[in-house]
Amino acid sequence: MIPLADPGAAYRAQRDALDDALGRALDSGWYILGGEGAAFEREFAAWLGLPRAVGCANGTDALVLILRGMGIGPGMTVCTVSHTAVATVAAIEMVGATPLLLDIDPDTYTMDADELAAVLEDPPPGLPPVRAVIAVHLYGQACDLQPMLDACEAAGIPLIEDCAQCHGATLGGRKLGTLGAAAAFSLYPTKNLGALGDAGILATADEELAERIAAIRQYGWKSRYISDLVGVNSRLDELQAAVLRVRLPLLEGMNARRNAIAEAYDTALAGTSLTPPARRAGATHVFHQYVVRSAERDAMASMLKELGVGTGIHYPVPVHLQPAYLNRVALGPAGCAETEAASREVLSLPMFPELTDEQVARVCTALRQVAG
Repeated sequence: MIPLADPGAAYRAQRDALDDALGRALDSGWYILGGEGAAFEREFAAWLGLPRAVGCANGTDALVLILRGMGIGPGMTVCTVSHTAVATVAAIEMVGATPLLLDIDPDTYTMDADELAAVLEDPPPGLPPVRAVIAVHLYGQACDLQPMLDACEAAGIPLIEDCAQCHGATLGGRKLGTLGAAAAFSLYPTKNLGALGDAGILATADEELAERIAAIRQYGWKSRYISDLVGVNSRLDELQAAVLRVRLPLLEGMNARRNAIAEAYDTALAGTSLTPPARRAGATHVFHQYVVRSAERDAMASMLKELGVGTGIHYPVPVHLQPAYLNRVALGPAGCAETEAASREVLSLPMFPELTDEQVARVCTALRQVAG
């Protein structure tokens, strides 16, 4: 079976360098907020083109820390989407704010910029004031970000970029994560830039915000054992930082391999019932996922499984329809109709840089068989 993702293959491909880095971190005797973490923060910020990055325990915490650092909490609403990992919405509720879930553009599955503009101009009644927006760049591709930024500027609120799936993607020649007020990155093992466990990082051009977040992530300490701010415990450990320092310089090459795989899939789908994923004009896609869409999604997934090709669904149930959120989270005026339609039809194909040419060819052959 060709898997949807294979983080073990990534380790095997980089075994010697990763083992050396882990040994270096272990030999240091300093395992939390030490030299490896500080170096990775500097290197990631430089790669992204921002002055500051702050490591933390995971991507969800990266969003939480940004919201806390901005003073977002109870009595405030944060707009985002329902077609996302539940972590995005969970982060809003973790700071005590109220989520407002908007619909998506059906071609790119990212937030409907027109609905956001309408909501910010005329907020739904009965909700606290909207004080922030979390725009989710999905599957490796940018949101329609400029009109969102314009709408947020007009409303006087910050736009936060959720970059969990877009490491290295660009819009208008700029890396995603550099256009909003701050950006959160998950470094989960299956991400384009992944650790060997949970890890996250956030980045911003606002030095004061970064300093505040750096304190909040460790009990609000600015000096040891003295909490100047109300904080939490969310730190990037040295072992994960050492791994990420090995992988960051390899990221562009790994993204190029993902694009080569995507091009092979595009060619295989030509003339079939399936359409390749849309690419936003002026943007570069880094294919965290290669997502096709079919009204016969479940049958197609079963047929591909019989042919030895694993698949996934991102995401099978919109956040607003999941048991923990059903009938209690607010929706925008579109009612997330496009989100619900997409959840019934999207299918993710195998996508990771270590896929061999032979495996890619097998997936392409299977796609032609099932898609006709």
